[in-house]
Amino acid sequence: MKIADQADRTDAEILQAWRSGSSQAFGIFYDRYGELVYRVSLRILGSSQEAEDLTQEIFILLSRSANYDSKRGSIATFLSVLTRSRAIDRIRKTRSQQQHLQKWEQSISSEHDTRNSSLMENASLAERSEKVKAALANLPIKQRQVLEMAYFDGLSQTEIAKALDTPLGTVKSWARNGLIRLRESLKDSLE
Repeated sequence: MKIADQADRTDAEILQAWRSGSSQAFGIFYDRYGELVYRVSLRILGSSQEAEDLTQEIFILLSRSANYDSKRGSIATFLSVLTRSRAIDRIRKTRSQQQHLQKWEQSISSEHDTRNSSLMENASLAERSEKVKAALANLPIKQRQVLEMAYFDGLSQTEIAKALDTPLGTVKSWARNGLIRLRESLKDSLE
């Protein structure tokens, strides 16, 4: 089928052709709705890089499984609502991560303050605390997030998987890899 033929087709037909593997159909669909998705993302997230990432995520989601029903409204409306929802989820995750980090910093601070130890012990504890903070900050975001949810929120891996809407095996892998990376980063400090 020629590109011109596809350009005249309905959104539902183009979407179906795209899901069936037509790169031309994807191009047409992206030309029609890429800017809409990007602008909604940018307006909510306020960051062009975040908006670009979310735009890509929306189109990947749409190509795989998003349940668009043409009887319920236009594709533009569907994409706007889907994009808004995903953008708000991203904002919530970012806030949650910031709260986890603040809790962690507070727990480190309160642990530091409650100890009646010598000046040298306090200096050593502060140094170790900074090393742990730096090691955590260097972890990939998903690994850090899973470890923080487990240790600071006391969530099980099953609860974390549900909260992140991620398969349990993936959460376990992130936790294990995060702990391995932390151990490697802190190996000299622990010995």
